[in-house]
Amino acid sequence: MFDITILPTVNASLNLISFMLIVAGYVLIRRGQVQKHRVCMISAFCVSVLFLVSYLTYAAFGEEKRFGGTGWIRPVYFTILITHVVLAATVPILATWTLVLGLRGRFDKHRKLARITFPIWTYVSMTGVIVYLLLFQLFTPSSSPTG
Repeated sequence: MFDITILPTVNASLNLISFMLIVAGYVLIRRGQVQKHRVCMISAFCVSVLFLVSYLTYAAFGEEKRFGGTGWIRPVYFTILITHVVLAATVPILATWTLVLGLRGRFDKHRKLARITFPIWTYVSMTGVIVYLLLFQLFTPSSSPTG
């Protein structure tokens, strides 16, 4: 039987890998290494797709967790979480369209959209790791009242 409780750790790991690939891709394109940039960004996209499948699987079948932190950390956590969720909803569209433009050789439009996609995608990837650390590692989560 598959242990679904490992998925939050898998998800955080995939977010971290995606973050590293996105940043590496950015550094590579700034250095003019187009082919290496392309490999990094396609890889980041694939890792993000794996993340999305894993995340949706856990959301559908895993146990809901409630944040266990109290005091000053609660508003910090929820601010990070809300901005993460809102921006995460844009990443599949932005990343897909940016990738498509690059693969089609429409570099003017690719570059213009990438300037929007890059900061959002990196923020979402990194805050995904932070949310995981706060929710599953640093503050004992409690089960939902219904679970």
